[in-house]
Amino acid sequence: MKTTAHTVSTVALAALTLISVVGPARAETRFLAYDAADRVTQALTRGVTLEVRRGLLGGVSVRRIISTTARGSARIDYGGPDAVRRSLPPGSDEATIYTIPTEGDGRGLSRALCPGSDQAFLVLGRVRAGRPLTVHAVGRWADGTMRHCVTLEYSYRGEWALPPAGPSGAPDAR
Repeated sequence: MKTTAHTVSTVALAALTLISVVGPARAETRFLAYDAADRVTQALTRGVTLEVRRGLLGGVSVRRIISTTARGSARIDYGGPDAVRRSLPPGSDEATIYTIPTEGDGRGLSRALCPGSDQAFLVLGRVRAGRPLTVHAVGRWADGTMRHCVTLEYSYRGEWALPPAGPSGAPDAR
């Protein structure tokens, strides 16, 4: 019995050690830049940079959308109602819903993408460096209906380099 308890505690200690070493090395923030790939997208955004966070298991979540050509950025929050996905055009493969907050620059982004809506959402395809990106904007109107507003097509431009990390592990603010 003592051997089993000793084995379990040894395995647990090894797992915790592995997580503490791998976790910080794998979790990272990246900035991926995209250029507008069609006329509609160019008329609305020209280009965007996505602040993405890669998690411990390699999953990517978008934290912020930044205008590449103008001064503006908006936080976007993961998740939203399933009705957003159901309002996409037939054949759309994109599935990850983000809510655009109504405060700050989120309000301006919502108005630009879905004029007249009370709230706007983005539905993104899989975000990967080196790959094009499709983004759908969906709005919720005063009567509660969801409507597809626009499809934005982007080509991958590149990745922004972050400043070197300071002693605390955060980017150096020199």
